[in-house]
Parts: sequence; C-alpha cells; structure tokens
Amino acid sequence: MAHVELNKQNFFHNLDICSKQANGKDKIAIVLKDNAYGHGLIEIATMAKEYGLTNAIVQNIEEAHKIEKYFKHILILADTKKESLSHSFHITINTIEDIALLAENTNIHIKVDTGMHRSGIAPDELQSTINKAIEYKLNILGIFTHFKSADIMGSEYFTQKTIFKGVIKEACEICAKLNLPKFKVHSCNSSALFRETNFNEDLARVGIALYGYIENQSPLFIPNLKPVLSLHSLKISSRILKKGQSVGYGGNFTANKDMEISTYDIGYGDGFKRLPKNITYATPTNENILGNISMDNISIDSIKNDICLFDDVKKLAQLHNTISYEILTSINPTIKRIIV
Repeated sequence: MAHVELNKQNFFHNLDICSKQANGKDKIAIVLKDNAYGHGLIEIATMAKEYGLTNAIVQNIEEAHKIEKYFKHILILADTKKESLSHSFHITINTIEDIALLAENTNIHIKVDTGMHRSGIAPDELQSTINKAIEYKLNILGIFTHFKSADIMGSEYFTQKTIFKGVIKEACEICAKLNLPKFKVHSCNSSALFRETNFNEDLARVGIALYGYIENQSPLFIPNLKPVLSLHSLKISSRILKKGQSVGYGGNFTANKDMEISTYDIGYGDGFKRLPKNITYATPTNENILGNISMDNISIDSIKNDICLFDDVKKLAQLHNTISYEILTSINPTIKRIIV
C-alpha cells in the first residue's frame, strides 16, 4: 500500500539547527497541528519526545489529548471548553469573549493582534483582558503574537515587533501591580526565529522548519534544513502501452512508441493532487507521471514495485503554484506513516 516514510535523521538534524538558533531545545515548541503538517501526529510526537522536546502546539483539544503523554506543556491555538482540562493544556485567548468559555483554573496564553488582523485581542484590550481573566480565576501563563510577514523583507515585521515589545512592557507592569506570576513570552515562528541574532524569548513556535522547509525570501537567511517526509506508492499492475494508445481519463498522454507502464495505488483522493494542464512531473528517480491522476491511482512509466513520488515537496509546490504547507497537509491521514 501507499505509505509515507519519515526520516528520523533528517528530523533530528532540523531539530539541532532550530534548537541552536533558539539557544536550547527547551525553547522549542513544536507545532503539531493538522496532523503535524501532514507528517503524522503521533509519529512526530514520538520522535520529538525522544529528542527531548517538552513543549508542543496543536489546533484543538482533541489533538492535545492524543499527544498528552508526550509533552509537559501543550498550547491549544483555537479551542475552548468549560470543563477542567489537563494541567499540561494551555488554552489560547483569541478574543476577550473566550474567557467566559473556560472553567476556573484553566491555564491560558493571551494572543495579541499586533498587525496580522486575524485573531487575538487588540493591544488596548490588554488591561481589560487580564482583569477579566483574573475575575474568572484563570491562570495567565503566556502572552504571544504572530507575525504576518516574517518570511518577507520589509518594515511590517519590525513594526509588529515594536508593538509587541510595548505590549509586553505594559503586561509586565500590570502583572507586577497585581502580584501575578511571571508569564512566558513568544512571538517567533520558523521564519522569524531565523531572523533573530540573539533569540531571548521564552519559546519559539517552530513548525515547517522542523519538517525541512522554510518560506524565507531572498535576501533573508535560509538554514540548511532537510525534508523529513517522502511519499511512496506501490504497483498495482503493469502493461504494455502500444504506440498510439493513450492512458487515463481524457487520454491526455499518448505513447509515441511501445512502452511498459504501471498503475500505482495513490491518487488525488490520497492528497496527491492532479497536475495543472500541460504540466509534466517526474519522480525523484526520473519516472514520468503519465496522463491525468485519478482519484485512487496513477500511471507512471516504470515497472518498479515501489515508487517514491517525492522526497522534497518544493518542486511540486512550485508546479501547483502554492506553498509546501499545502501539499504536505493534503496527504491523507489514513496513509500509513513509517519512521525510518
């Protein structure tokens, strides 16, 4: 059957690079949302724990429950629940209204909108948010923001950093007056982390870089990361395609000579998307995909039993005019993940 292979050596290589940049593995909060960017939630959590990471980030409480035994602290980005949660779970406050949706003694991180304008409280809501969190007896353990263009050279990144610096100064003053404990500060995603020359926050929320990719545009620094995931497909059958015969829906490929081809057990239903019109794609070992990709299978000019469809997704992302994230997270979660 089709399967995903996860290269542990490459994963640990990326962890080494990111941990060094963040001044220690204890500063890395691995982002595991959306099935660990398509890599496999449990498989990546297992390797992260083996490496020694203790902080993780997920999208919802369901994901947090699945990895609870692997990490000491789990930040949940977009979910609330008015019931007692594991003390290792930290809930993000995206709006001041979220506070009333949580049970007493819930651990929270307050997200501040410094310019992305997607989620998070406004900077001028900080005092009222802290006051309401105290009223509802919540534990404020962190304050953070998210950069909208850390991967692009420009002023917006620095503008957000300046706003966030002011937010943290105000938060420290408020918490000191109210005798609240010290909270964790974090703002850097993968791209932002590698723009720092002396990282000094409590956490770096690192996702795509740990999986081997970064979207930084020139002239920004691009670290020597290695892709972790490769996608493999197994042969269903082989046949001789005679000169003049076509294969697949629409007959988009016609053989100009007799050739031996095979059908493999993966398709767009598994997340391997149909190629744009008039675009050709060859596997890492130079076998060509022939004709249209079907829902559950694909034709390739090969007779190998196992075909690696990609071991570096950047080429496919370029062909689809998208980013590596979209290709990786499209891989069907039911496909088996294997650590190698």
